[in-house]
Amino acid sequence: MSVDGADEAGWDLDPQDESEAVVETIGHQLRVWREDAGLRPAEFAKAMGYTGDLIYKIERGARIPRPEYLDKADEVLGADGKIAAMKQDVARARYPKKVRDLTRWEAEAVEVAAYENHNVNGLLQTEEYTRALFEMCRPAYSQDEVDRLVAARMTRHAIFDRTPAPMLTFVQEEVTLRRPLGGRMVLRRQLERMLEVGQLRNVEIQVMPTDREDHAGMNGPIQVLKFGDGSAVGHSQGQFGNRPASHPKDVRVLELRYGTIRAQALTPRESLAFIEKLRGET
Repeated sequence: MSVDGADEAGWDLDPQDESEAVVETIGHQLRVWREDAGLRPAEFAKAMGYTGDLIYKIERGARIPRPEYLDKADEVLGADGKIAAMKQDVARARYPKKVRDLTRWEAEAVEVAAYENHNVNGLLQTEEYTRALFEMCRPAYSQDEVDRLVAARMTRHAIFDRTPAPMLTFVQEEVTLRRPLGGRMVLRRQLERMLEVGQLRNVEIQVMPTDREDHAGMNGPIQVLKFGDGSAVGHSQGQFGNRPASHPKDVRVLELRYGTIRAQALTPRESLAFIEKLRGET
């Protein structure tokens, strides 16, 4: 990788995240390996193909090294796979804690139910749609932060490859399918992605039309995940202190709301036809 590609070599670290200690330890170990090899930071940077500033940030734990950075460091320092083996620890520290928790829950869930009224649900998003969302945030994220957040969201899509497959149901507000975030072509490809996913036997996508006079989802997005042992966790903005809810009574409230929303929305068959129509208009 060239020096110009240095921005692609690591992610910014959230100082509030508990993974900070892990990243600092990895950075310290990398510095020890470099010093034992008798390389100064500038020499190591040149051999790696990255900037000295990036080397410094990674070694002091301010940046999370990407897997390809560790592979290159292993080669340059002759570590015989010992540095490359750190990739597993990096993978755990790579994403914000709330994303790691959500990914873990989704990996264990036998059923996921989600209602969205503002954006397309993260599990349904294309990479370019996700990138457009993060790039338009204010105050603006750095490019490293955008890359990190996009990568974190894309890892959640592994849920579609699970065996046995979990049951996944989604309800999307009509407006989320009409707003051309990122441009018309980004929206068109997003609609195509939803049509593709909606054909899976374990997935049902429904659309809530804007013209509904009675709507149980006015309190905001809902997500409920159920697990094989009968337990469940849910979340809804504005309820339960905006924290995940696991008490059966609280989860039941969210299930009732979600069930009513589904009953008020178009059926899955009608919804796919509606999305197909929108794609033709986009």
